Amino acid sequence: MATLRIQHAVPSFDGWKRAFDRDPMDRKGSGVRRYHVQRSVADPNFVFIDLEFDTVEVAERMLAKLRHLWAGPGGAVMRNPEAWIVENVESKTV
Repeated sequence: MATLRIQHAVPSFDGWKRAFDRDPMDRKGSGVRRYHVQRSVADPNFVFIDLEFDTVEVAERMLAKLRHLWAGPGGAVMRNPEAWIVENVESKTV
């Protein structure tokens, strides 16, 4: 399992969320198994997105597609996106 972790500021959370919900990247068709959307309590216009994939390779393909989107029309609804592909090392309920 690989996770594509993304963070960026948005001019308006509601406007960004509408764009996210339109799903321009076809999350399911791009191999996303599950996603989480979070936002900062201190700054509600700063979002974090985790997209979960079966493999690192599929996550890398999605990241390449996202970078293309960010360089074009995605720039209207987000600022300074950063992304990492991470693997879960441990998860435990306490």
